[in-house]
Amino acid sequence: MNETQVRKLRRSRSDRMVAGVCGGWARMLGMDAALLRILLVAATILGLGTGAILYLICWVLMPEE
Repeated sequence: MNETQVRKLRRSRSDRMVAGVCGGWARMLGMDAALLRILLVAATILGLGTGAILYLICWVLMPEE
């Protein structure tokens, strides 16, 4: 049988710097949270705050694990 595992997007309690958003996304995407944080900071700086706005939206909408 071919079983598929459903992954739920949740804020991380263990891998967090502020709210656990990057830790949750990193777990969901199967990548390192530090790399995701660097990309978010770059998006915030180069996108004139867009990364920070996306982070705040995820903080509000994503449930905690």
